[in-house]
Formats: sequence, C-alpha cells, structure tokens
Amino acid sequence: MPGVIALQGGDPFVANDDLDRQLLDGIDRVVMLPTADAFEQPADLVETARVWGDRIGVEVEPLMVITRPDAGDDAAAVIDGAAAVFLAGDSAIHLRSAIKNTPVFAAIERLLERGGTLIATGPSASALCDPMTDRRGGAFTIGLGLISGVALMTEIDGWSPGQLTRARELANTPLVELPTGSAIVRRDGSWETVGDAVVHGDLPT
Repeated sequence: MPGVIALQGGDPFVANDDLDRQLLDGIDRVVMLPTADAFEQPADLVETARVWGDRIGVEVEPLMVITRPDAGDDAAAVIDGAAAVFLAGDSAIHLRSAIKNTPVFAAIERLLERGGTLIATGPSASALCDPMTDRRGGAFTIGLGLISGVALMTEIDGWSPGQLTRARELANTPLVELPTGSAIVRRDGSWETVGDAVVHGDLPT
C-alpha cells in the first residue's frame, strides 16, 4: 500500500500535534471515526478533535460509525472522498467488531492504496494490527489485520509492570511499545520511529 500509516501511542488530538501537522501537510480535511469510544463519550472525543483541527489548521469531519450497522456503504463513500482518516478511542475490541469485513474497512484499504493518510492512536492503533493487544490482560488476539505480523502496546505509560511483562513474554511476533507521544510511521515502504517508541524485532515491509 503506497499510503501513509501513522500509529501513535496515545492521547489523541492532544499529544501529537507536531507529528500530525507533518502528516497532514497539504491536506485540509480529515474524516474522523470515534468508533472505539462507542461506550465512552464519542461526542466529547469529536469535540476534542474539532479543537485540534482548529489548532493545526484542518477541517474535521466526524463520521459516526458507532456500531457495525453504521459501517456500511454510505459511511464508506465518505472515506472514499477523503485524503486522510483518523481513528481514535479506547476500545480496540469494539473497533474490530464494528468494522472488520465491512465496507468501511474496505474503504480504509482503498484510502491507502490511492496514497492517502491513515492516523490511529492508542487502542485504535493496536486494533489495526494482527495480532492485536488486549490490554485487559496483556495477551494477544485477532486484530483487523491491516498490518500483519506486528503487535502494538500503546499507552504503556499506563500499564502495570505485570501487564508489560506478560505481553512481552507472550509475544510471538515483532512487538512495538508506544508510550503516549510516540509513534511509528510507514511511508514510502519503510518504517520510522517517533519519540520513545521501542521496537522489538523487525517491522513488516
């Protein structure tokens, strides 16, 4: 996929402004999905995104894909008209269940195929990978598989020592530890690290 993928450690729309400005240089509109915050306060996350957009100079278009029925052709058409998509929210498992094998997920794949930009933060970034980290126990499960052969541990500054140790011991693929404010970014076919990202093993090409 020729597009740009940025997987950030956490604190969406707050902790990554410099990187976000760089990633969105020349892009004036971002489609934002608060899907992974379905059981929290997605409207609050949208408002935080709007403030962020005003701050860095992009228009934020919320796409309220909250449940699986929302992830149909109409929502996919919005993504098909976008140059950048931002995924945020705290439930990797809900994001996976809501968009896996849906028109919205296919549209995200097409976004990257045509050279667009995908940014995901915290658990939403973890969900894009396969395997996916389940922070509740530090174990791994099936993810969305947009990026295969690597797992992310995001927001590790909030993990207990036991969770960190368990995840490291259970990992059978390359593993990336992403504290808040860090990221890994793939563009032009290669990966780069931002901030205090720690990569164990080789990232997939």
